[in-house]
Amino acid sequence: MNIAELDIDVEKILARYRVEGGKGFRLKKHDPADTAGLKLDKSDAAELLQYGVDRLSAEQDKLYAQDRWSVLCLFQAMDAAGKDGTIKHVFSGLNPQGCHVVSFKQPGPVELDHDFLWRHVTALPTRGQIGIHNRSWYEEVLVARVHPRVLAGQKLPDALVTKRIWDERLEDIAAFERYLARQGVVVLKFFLNVSQAEQKKRFLARLDEPEKHWKFSASDVAERRHWDAYMDAYERAIRATAQPHSPWYVVPADNKWFTRLIVVAAMNRALKGLKLHYPVLTEAQRAALAEARVALG
Repeated sequence: MNIAELDIDVEKILARYRVEGGKGFRLKKHDPADTAGLKLDKSDAAELLQYGVDRLSAEQDKLYAQDRWSVLCLFQAMDAAGKDGTIKHVFSGLNPQGCHVVSFKQPGPVELDHDFLWRHVTALPTRGQIGIHNRSWYEEVLVARVHPRVLAGQKLPDALVTKRIWDERLEDIAAFERYLARQGVVVLKFFLNVSQAEQKKRFLARLDEPEKHWKFSASDVAERRHWDAYMDAYERAIRATAQPHSPWYVVPADNKWFTRLIVVAAMNRALKGLKLHYPVLTEAQRAALAEARVALG
């Protein structure tokens, strides 16, 4: 396959899944099995992904050299939606020196003695870096909302735990993401939207294949009982925090090849929009290079 021969309107496809304003957002309108009409075999999809990864690598090099912007990618999903695999494949061609990957687990005692954003703030990417957060501050309006015991363990003063706490947290998250945007941090949020049927299929695969047993946890199955509550929480979170400066991508996740193509395309779109370039040397710096060349003989 020749990439140049493919008639694909990437911007139009990305627009199907990008949410920049939450008003009227309904998760049920997004089909987890959608592929935007693309029908690619395994080899073609792999070639197209590699093309996107190569472009991303080139943009990352300029991002790192310019040292002005940083990019923060947040990945949220139900279990078995493919977060780990997407991160592995999409970012496989990047320079590790310019990446910062963090997987957030259940908070420990030290983290619970701070505000809910604290541990995430300490993991933000520096200028020139791409930060990749596997789960994020959105867990505080997802799992904490679905499971009251999680909120109860966060040591908040009773007077602050009101019926408005979820709206307040979403307001705080939206304000924080606006602050990050004003500091040169490009925030991209990916919700990998997997169906219940596909999740079940992947869970069974983990049980059937010994090399995948380590991925399986009985708690994953237990969380399926709360599917509707999670979908409601995701919908509310996206509705409250989708903005042009920190968009959500509701990425169909039933087909892994398509999930990865959308994520790498969204990344490339964002970095291209920054108009990145290598630093331009001053006259003094050019003169120093000339002197170095002479000194080297």
